[in-house]
Amino acid sequence: MWENDGSGVQVGIAARGLSPNRSWEFNVRQNGYDICAEAFGYPEAYYSPPMEAVERIELVRGAASLQFGPQFGGLLNYQLKKGVADRKIAFETRQTAGSYGLYNTYNAIGGTVGKWSYYAFHHHRSADGWRANSRYTTNTGHASITYSPSKRTSISAEYTRMDLQSQQPGGLTDSLFHTDIRSSTRQRNWFGAPWNVAALTTIHPTLRTHANECEVVLHVLGAQQRRLVKPINVPDTINRLTGAYAGRQVDRDNYTNYGAEVRVLHDFTLVGKQDHLAIGARVYRGTTERHQQGKGSTGSGLDLFLTDPTYGKELTYGTDNVAVFAESLIRIGERLSVIPGVRYEYIKATREGRISTASSGVLPKEQQDRRVFLYGAGMEYRTSRTTNAYANYSRAFRPVLFSELTPSATTDVIDPNLKDATGFNLDGGYRGAIAQHLSFDVGGFLLHYNDRIGTIQQDGVAHKTNVGAMVSRGVEAYVQFEPWRMVVKEPRFGKLSLFASVAYIDAYYSQWNDPATANDPVRAIAGNRVENAPRTIERYGANYLYKGFSASVQWSRVGDVYTDALNTEDPNAASTIGMLPAYQVVDVFAGYRFNNGLELHAGVNNLADTSYATRRSGGYPGPGLVPANGRTAFLTIGARF
Repeated sequence: MWENDGSGVQVGIAARGLSPNRSWEFNVRQNGYDICAEAFGYPEAYYSPPMEAVERIELVRGAASLQFGPQFGGLLNYQLKKGVADRKIAFETRQTAGSYGLYNTYNAIGGTVGKWSYYAFHHHRSADGWRANSRYTTNTGHASITYSPSKRTSISAEYTRMDLQSQQPGGLTDSLFHTDIRSSTRQRNWFGAPWNVAALTTIHPTLRTHANECEVVLHVLGAQQRRLVKPINVPDTINRLTGAYAGRQVDRDNYTNYGAEVRVLHDFTLVGKQDHLAIGARVYRGTTERHQQGKGSTGSGLDLFLTDPTYGKELTYGTDNVAVFAESLIRIGERLSVIPGVRYEYIKATREGRISTASSGVLPKEQQDRRVFLYGAGMEYRTSRTTNAYANYSRAFRPVLFSELTPSATTDVIDPNLKDATGFNLDGGYRGAIAQHLSFDVGGFLLHYNDRIGTIQQDGVAHKTNVGAMVSRGVEAYVQFEPWRMVVKEPRFGKLSLFASVAYIDAYYSQWNDPATANDPVRAIAGNRVENAPRTIERYGANYLYKGFSASVQWSRVGDVYTDALNTEDPNAASTIGMLPAYQVVDVFAGYRFNNGLELHAGVNNLADTSYATRRSGGYPGPGLVPANGRTAFLTIGARF
């Protein structure tokens, strides 16, 4: 996980050696529809729903994930809460205060009236921030309504609006990190992200005589990304002659996306068992308008005033996508199930604009068409009533991103034969439960990621090309143990559960195409560890429940990571590359739920006040070494009526 700021809006997670940059290796959705900036050209999740509103988080890998997209990480879906079915109105509120000016309020209302159900919430979070110059304010509102004329038919409409304003303290040099980790050399850098998502979903049976069901999802996204920035190597000081700061750089993106998905679910019988088939199609159009290097004001707040109406860089990207998919669950005998899946993608990408005001910076309109066929299969064998063995294989691909198609300067060179990244995921394991006191999931994985895109230097010129391939292999294990239940089925003195979640990841470059390092044993990269991929991730903890009281403690340890493909140990002068050492963090939590619906919770994150960083940044939100938060505490009062 990358920890960018304290707002909690931009969740950056990865698995199995992939990049955690705004979760862009996953197909990120909310209630089954897209919420990222652009599904193929710019798949970064600038918005994540508040966790108070989330009922569950779904992670789907293997052949089943081909229903939703081609991403290496699979599907990551935030499923939001819905209105309660047994009451006309229910209200939930949570008020939180915490360290460094934290104030968080969540208020939700929902219920069911006849054939109608509804749910709406408003969430506000603000704080001064743990570091200097790290204030933020985020407001998120959501409303959904569902009409169900019958048990198998429903029509739902929903809308979400998020508005984030976040001051960016910038990165640190390593020396500053060790002398004053909470310091900041920037006070005028800001980031804003208004985000609008709407969806209409219908579910309806297609045949009366069979268990058929058709789901149609229409969704639209309109969003912006706004940045006021100044590079860290440019001192942000007051000019003695003018008595004012220098003008800031303004970057602004506009995203407009439309999509529709149709999924038909059909039950059938093949060899005496009830089997399932899901087939469907997706149509999608996305447009990104990118305006960068604008000349901004000399102020300190979040204003987007331009002293010159012309941006230094203006680009327009477009994506048209049509996909069809199919997945089936076939039961063979009493124990074995096979899940094959296929997906076909057609993607048309366009680009035009300019990267500088000079005539050489004009980019004529270009178009690239892709046709991709993906397939996969899963297997599950029931070894007992509560345990099973499983295996999955699925193909994956990642198209060339917008940023990879566009040179950052007029002297940069883009390989005209850039290839999309392709590869596969393979995993298998054993999972289940033993009696009531032990549950587990232990498995191994192998991930191949071919034609990774990067930049190499040739004759003093930066070339963006397919730099090589990575392999990630390892073991993932989760165990939860309830010791008291070994002796007593329902212990009178409460419920204690111990858990461990451990991953070993060996992610390395199996191929590197840079001729400058191919025959240089000092700079050889093939065999190096992949950047931002720790070898070990460990989480251990305990949960205790007794009547209305609950408590938990978690100890986390994450191994060291390199931040560049050369596996540079020592940081450079700008602190944008260099190893990040391993770190460990302890979090504690306790709460009590009263019989009248009131709740009281308190917790401390990073109890030992560990100083650590999860990333080095070359741009947003740095550049430089980006510290994670030190010790913070919170107190929450909640109620349900």
